[in-house]
Amino acid sequence: MNLKRLHGKIKSMHTVLIIDDDEGVVKTISAILGRMEIPAEVSFTLEDGLGRLAQGDFDIVLLDVNLPDGNGIDSIPQIIDRDFPPLVIIMTAYTDADGAGLAIESGAWDYLRKPLSLKDLKLHVIRALEYQEQKRQTMDHAVFEVPDIIGTSKAIQQCLAQSAQIVTSDANVLITGETGTGKELFAKAIHDRSARRNGRFIVVDCSILSENFIESVLFGHEKGAFTGADKMRKGLITLANGGTLFLDEVGELPESIQSSFLRVLQEKKFRPVGSEEEVESDFRVICATNKDLDQMVSKNRFRRDLLYRLKTFVLNLPPLRERKQDIHQIALSQIQTSCDHHHKPVKEMASDFLDALEKYDWPGNVRELINAVETSVTSAQLGEKLFAVHLPRQIRAQIARASVEKQNSAPPLNDKDDRAGLHAMVYRDFIEKTEQEYLKSLFADTGGDIQMMLERSGLSRTVLYRKLKKHQVG
Repeated sequence: MNLKRLHGKIKSMHTVLIIDDDEGVVKTISAILGRMEIPAEVSFTLEDGLGRLAQGDFDIVLLDVNLPDGNGIDSIPQIIDRDFPPLVIIMTAYTDADGAGLAIESGAWDYLRKPLSLKDLKLHVIRALEYQEQKRQTMDHAVFEVPDIIGTSKAIQQCLAQSAQIVTSDANVLITGETGTGKELFAKAIHDRSARRNGRFIVVDCSILSENFIESVLFGHEKGAFTGADKMRKGLITLANGGTLFLDEVGELPESIQSSFLRVLQEKKFRPVGSEEEVESDFRVICATNKDLDQMVSKNRFRRDLLYRLKTFVLNLPPLRERKQDIHQIALSQIQTSCDHHHKPVKEMASDFLDALEKYDWPGNVRELINAVETSVTSAQLGEKLFAVHLPRQIRAQIARASVEKQNSAPPLNDKDDRAGLHAMVYRDFIEKTEQEYLKSLFADTGGDIQMMLERSGLSRTVLYRKLKKHQVG
């Protein structure tokens, strides 16, 4: 490996953060990076390092495992939780294979053993910087905007950014996520923006096809191949030629078909049921599942070699409860859609309606939210606003249960807390009564002249109107 050639590719200024409590190691790494003309900052504790990360942008974090105030591996998720995360290279003197695996699973870029090899350190740093530079260039050009995929949360934006990279390739994709998170929506969006966009997007729901029927559906059949086969039919794999085959709920693919389908993926050839001739089809596979396929492999319910073929790219969609900031925007969009569909003026959301949407956990995710909003619009009929009462009854019941359970689990207030709460309540009542008497007096003295009331009270027009309405003065 020519380090000089690799180093020559790194053109822009990059910064490295070293988090290690060993002064000798820090001094050595700093000197090496200095000779490479790569700026570096140093932290001797995890707390100081995380503080520096919060204030500045770094391309690489060289991170020790055993620090005075914490474990480096445990902090990796926090370090990489940002729009353009640094690459974390773990450094440790311990030769723990599980630790190395855990570091990578936690999101580390790589793992280096101490004492550090000068050549290995340089190689890892340069490769990481080259990757970061390429990633920046890719992000500058990668735009993945889908009108039906709504949300500004970091979780959904990361999925969109990953999809932008996926469309540049023709490799197979496995989309994972709970029911209702939008797996088919993402699959279709990837197809529509890929080089196969002019081909067909063929959907196969593996959960509704019987074991005897799915072979004919996928591969097609000849006339007379079985009872009821009164004519030749092309299979969905043939129809997907030049396009994309979307296998929804791929975890339900019968084991008897998995080996046949693996061969098709490898050779792009197959025999329709009852035929002696092979048929070719050039297609891309995008799969979706809400199951843990790795766990199914361990239980011998899914072929390991097939899974490897399917998950060249893995796109994991977050549940709605992990992107609650998107709920308002999704609800607004669906209200617009539903009202347009029913030829009604667009309805507003009352505060209790939005509050209920945010309190609910949405086990059915975006699909359940869309259905709930649609139901609410219908229930509201000619009303201008949507209130919590318009939501489906089972959703309101679940919110009520969760609220009571939360209250029951909270520690009881002691006598001191009770007395403090009582004093606060008495004080609030006193303030409210005093304010009401003042407004009544002000109204009487000015004869209800708003301009005079504004001048004497010093209140803004909006605040004055609100208080007059609140205390029913005038």
